[in-house]
Amino acid sequence: MSITFDLPPAVEQQLRRDVTNLDVLAKEAALVELYRQGTISYHQLGISLGMTRFETDDLLKRHHVTEDLITAEELGEQIATLRRLIGK
Repeated sequence: MSITFDLPPAVEQQLRRDVTNLDVLAKEAALVELYRQGTISYHQLGISLGMTRFETDDLLKRHHVTEDLITAEELGEQIATLRRLIGK
């Protein structure tokens, strides 16, 4: 599958000068954002980019995506469960 988008010529020229591989960068950015939104899975992200699990982890860290953080609501539920279990 091929996806393209247009940039103003001056912007494209600058990016192609400043960025080693603009096509790869754009592909990574788009797929990481789809992962962040929950549109694709971790596995789909990795195979789409031809990366191992560790490479995929590194990519997500570079993009400041942490998949293992729980929400405040989930934390509250876990605290409530622990309190029930210890009788407080």
